[in-house]
Amino acid sequence: MASTSQQKHLFEDYDGFVEKFKPKKTTDDCYTPPDNPPFSILSKICEFYLNRGISFFLFAPALTALSGAKTCMRTNHVFADCDIEYHNGAVVHTSFVTSFGDNVAETAPDLFRAVKRVQDERRSKERQRLPKYSYPSHVLTAAMLGKYAKYGVRLEVKPGDCVLVSALDAQREAGKSVYGKGLLLSDEAAARHAAAERAAAEQASARIWELSDRERAIVESLGSGEMTEEAPWCP
Repeated sequence: MASTSQQKHLFEDYDGFVEKFKPKKTTDDCYTPPDNPPFSILSKICEFYLNRGISFFLFAPALTALSGAKTCMRTNHVFADCDIEYHNGAVVHTSFVTSFGDNVAETAPDLFRAVKRVQDERRSKERQRLPKYSYPSHVLTAAMLGKYAKYGVRLEVKPGDCVLVSALDAQREAGKSVYGKGLLLSDEAAARHAAAERAAAEQASARIWELSDRERAIVESLGSGEMTEEAPWCP
């Protein structure tokens, strides 16, 4: 078991330890995105801690959490079904690997709920901070197109009817921009866009009544010759 001072040094020099295992750039100087957390060397990190008697609780990619050939049977794998966004921008389906506990694998429903609660609170705060913009029909964004597809509204824009824009002049004056960029439309395309927006709004506000199991059975019997005068057309 490593002494307290040795453990303190190891944790303080963690970045230096991780750096030793990072692959160098190839001769063509190809760029490799930052590995944060360093999942590519997770098994080596676990082995390093285990061999020195250092307790740990680490994030791990869920689908390959059990793949450490040298460390799998020496560690506990905690599965909580979390989707976590890391510092490098990657969203990874995440579980955890730890030296704590006497299991090889276990599920952690409470941990899942705790992580989800924090994520939901954070997303709620972020949504509150996000400004809500309203654009004229001459501007079409990716979010708008996705909404129209969701509500079954078809809209097509030809190359001659649009140009790509990152911000309207009014937005530039305010230091703002179109999120994800957008298309500035011709008058004709803007008219089609306005019609698509109205159609999507109608679909969004429409209440759809679903058929009951009884009514579905009636529908299936129609045209089959099975319907009789005694059939329950109405309640």
